[in-house]
Amino acid sequence: MKQDLLSIVDLTPTEAAQLIEQALVMKQGGMRCLLPWRSVALLFEKPSLRTRVSFELAVTQLGGHCLYLSPQEVGLGQREPVPDVARVLSRYVDCIVARVFKHETVALLAQSASVSVLNALSDLEHPCQALGDFLTIRERLATLTGVRLAYVGDGNNVARSLALLAGMMGVDFAIATPQDYRLDEATEAGVRGLAASKGSSFTVTDDPVLAVSGAHVVYTDTWTSMGQEDQADMRRKLFAHFQVNSTLMAEARPGALFMHCLPAHHGEEVTSEVLNGETSVVFDQAENRLHIQKAILAQILIPAD
Repeated sequence: MKQDLLSIVDLTPTEAAQLIEQALVMKQGGMRCLLPWRSVALLFEKPSLRTRVSFELAVTQLGGHCLYLSPQEVGLGQREPVPDVARVLSRYVDCIVARVFKHETVALLAQSASVSVLNALSDLEHPCQALGDFLTIRERLATLTGVRLAYVGDGNNVARSLALLAGMMGVDFAIATPQDYRLDEATEAGVRGLAASKGSSFTVTDDPVLAVSGAHVVYTDTWTSMGQEDQADMRRKLFAHFQVNSTLMAEARPGALFMHCLPAHHGEEVTSEVLNGETSVVFDQAENRLHIQKAILAQILIPAD
């Protein structure tokens, strides 16, 4: 059976942990050329630097072939229905990596395709980003046990995947966001259930200081995501209290890591001082997208014995 990765909870905690450990091995130079003659289509509605480059190189370094399909070439759901695109690509490639505006689109691709579909970003989740981020934490702190991760800002797709993965991995997670921008109730309930099963904590607040207090890792993301440009001015005013700066970082543990999935708006959600500071690991995160995606592709495209 094909295996899709649309949400982080499509993985079990054991599978997520195995992917992180496998990515560490791959980063050290092990297990190359695992996907000879395999082809992967990158089907993108939204442009990207890190996602496109990391996936293309991941496929290439594993010995496969990658094909990028731009919005203009396909016209997903406009020029051609999503199910038809999925069925056509299934006749050509071994895997579809989709970066889309609406989660319904990637879900419909997976429903219609006979090959695996990976969510490289939707409005609901960003599972590959979260896995790469936890790889970075594991690499820098040597463990995920006892880690407290604080997220400050918009309760968006990245925050949702991070919160769910934290619950799965037993990582304490705190999120500070304005009341109207917090995660949806279903996600919060899901995270609480996962955290309870692992004996970890999940904190939701509108106080950044409370969230960051005692954190090993402080994470933020842009206040205005792609497609929300008409809300930018309003969001800058609303989220001004949620900026990650040196004062807020001082509330975390000494030497706490700073994380951001990029692109960053310097001086908005984070100051340049923090973004470029000694404990910032934002470019480690960017690099680790390559290694975690190699592990994901190998897991999905290599048949089990």
